[in-house]
This record gives sequence, C-alpha cells and structure tokens, in this order.
Amino acid sequence: MSRPATSTTSTALSTRQLWTRARGVVLVLALILVGGIILAAVRSSDSQGALDPRSTAPHGSRAVAELLKARGVTITLATTLDEATAATDTASTLLVTTPDLLTDTQQSTLRKTIASSAGRTVLLGAGGPSLPVLAPNVTAAISTAVENRTPSCTLEAATRAGSVDLGGERYLTDPDAGADACYPADGLPSLVRIPGPDATDTVLLGSPDILHNDRLDQQGNASLALQLLGSRPHLVWYLPSLTDASAADAPDDDTTGNFLALIPSGWLWGTLQLAVAALLAAIWRARRLGPLVTERLPVAVRASEATEGRARLYRKANARDRAATVLRTATRTRIAPLLGVPVQDAHSSERLLPALSARLPETTADTRTLLFGPAPADDATLIRLADQLDALEREVRTS
Repeated sequence: MSRPATSTTSTALSTRQLWTRARGVVLVLALILVGGIILAAVRSSDSQGALDPRSTAPHGSRAVAELLKARGVTITLATTLDEATAATDTASTLLVTTPDLLTDTQQSTLRKTIASSAGRTVLLGAGGPSLPVLAPNVTAAISTAVENRTPSCTLEAATRAGSVDLGGERYLTDPDAGADACYPADGLPSLVRIPGPDATDTVLLGSPDILHNDRLDQQGNASLALQLLGSRPHLVWYLPSLTDASAADAPDDDTTGNFLALIPSGWLWGTLQLAVAALLAAIWRARRLGPLVTERLPVAVRASEATEGRARLYRKANARDRAATVLRTATRTRIAPLLGVPVQDAHSSERLLPALSARLPETTADTRTLLFGPAPADDATLIRLADQLDALEREVRTS
C-alpha cells in the first residue's frame, strides 16, 4: 500500500479562541474576588473596635467613655470574665457588651457576681441565649429595627433623656417583677430595668446604638447613656471574647449552641429560604418533559455544514475516540462492497482484512491498526488517521 498523505492542518487554539472560551470563567472569578475583598473590608471596618471605649471608629465608644471620665467616673476595661468579676464591687456598674457570646458556665459565674455586687448591671442586646440565666424574669421577643423612639414610661433616666435611638431585641417582662418597660416597639419594650435587692438593678438595652460614636450626638442618646452608665463612680466595661480562657471550660455539648448564637437570625432565615429555592429549582429542572417528538427541519442543511458542526462538537468534548470510531466505521462500510465483503461483515476484521490483502497485496500490518486500532492520543493523530483512511479508500477504488 502506498504511503498515506500527511495533513498539515493545525489543531492549536488561537489566542482569541482561548480568550472566548475562558472569559466567562475569568469574569466570574474576578467578580467573586472583588466582592470578597469589598465584603471583607466592610465587615472589618464595621467590627473593628465595636463598643470598645478606646475606639474612635463609628461603632466604637470612645466618645461616651470620655464623657463619663469628665463626670468623674473611672472606667476599667475587662476582656476576660476573671477581670470583669474581680473589678466589680458594690460601687460599680457592670456593662456587658455582648452577653449572648458567653457560655452557660460564664453566665452562671457572671450571675453570681451580679447578685453579690449590689451594683448596676447593663446588658446590651441580650437575647434568648443569655436571658434565662442573667435575667430570669424576662424573655426575648422578635427583634425590630433601631429607630427613634419615645420613653413611654416613668423611669427617671428615660424621661430626662427623651427620644433615643433604640430597637433591636424586644422583651416580655413578668408583671410581678415590678420592672420599668421603656421605649416600646409595637407594644414591647426595648429597654427594661429590673430592680433587685437594695440598690441593685439590671438594665436591658435591646441595641447598643446609643453608645456608638456616630449616634451619641443624636436625640437623647448621650443623656440616656450617661445616666445608665454613670450612676456609680466606677464602670467595669466588659468586652466578652471567644479567646477568653474561661470559655474553654464549657461542656462540649454547649459548643454548637454557642456557635449558632453568633449567627444573626436574619442569616439563618436567609439560608433556609435559599435552600427552599434551590429545592424548588431542582424539582423544576427535573420535571418530566415527555417523549421526544421528531420534527422536519425548517430549512435544508448541507451535508458539509452538518459534518463540520458534528466535528466541532466532538472537538469541544475532546471525543477523539468517538470521532475515530465514526471515521473507521464509515471507511469500512464503503470499502467492504468494493472488496466483495457483505456490508454486515464489514466490521469483522476476520472477513475484511483478508479481502483487503487479496485486493492490495502490498498492504502491511499497519492496515489492521488503521481500520481497527485504538483511539488516537491527540488531535494531530486523529487528523493523520483521517488522511490515511481517505488514502486507503482511494487506493481500493483505483486498484
């Protein structure tokens, strides 16, 4: 058999083709990267120094701390439970910025300190995870937005301050507890003062916004903050942290509950809604479409166009094995009648190859590989296979 011609067709993708294929993925990755950077920056700026009396950030509390110091109140900053309990005494106010962050063991220890201090305790944004221990007579209701609200109560500190920016957690109080319920939202207070023995009391603030630097000069926020935190000569400013060694003493079964307590309720509801939406989308996409219906093509498609389109699909899917099988099958089907082999036996090497050797005595062992060999390893080998099959068919027809 004469040597088949070698094709010089290039299968390498051009730079434009590579960019066309990859630009969608690159755009998505770029959007994710930019969104992540922006979100990280926003969250970092929002959380850094939040309610820290040393921070001058918008959500910091340096302004109210300086006002308290100007009124003669000494401030002790505590970042661990041991520091907070050691600094709390009968002449102090204990401010707990995020009580829901405390473990059950920490809450129990803090409750004992509150009961024995005979001072005031202010809890910011206390919710379901901390109220049963720190304020047993109060339960949390659905939270609300922070808005300008009026006192609507007889608590002296609230009536002096007037309207303030409050909201967040709302509370249900025991009528027998004699608590002061102020700044209601839809009928439920966002500030509650629970009196205790002697001069002891506990104040629940639904949100910490009145202590933020960017809100202190609005409405009566500064007045209410100074009255609540400056009623004693000493203020213990407790910033709970997950790095506190006392948090590691909690039982293992508390870990999941404490972690979930750190996730805002809105995120939990949002995740549930996304899960339901994904399930509905899966059901929608998995619906039965019924049997296939054959239709006549609206236009006539040239054989060359159909061949090129099919070839592009094979190339896009890297289906060299399938393409090689189609080429070999078509060649065997066409040359079998020329060799006197029935069409039904065209794909039997035992019938086709002997007839081919009788027709073309000069054929070599490569003919078996050419007609019944393995799939090509790359695109160049596939193109060479097509050229060799064409050459073989021409030689059979002309012999």
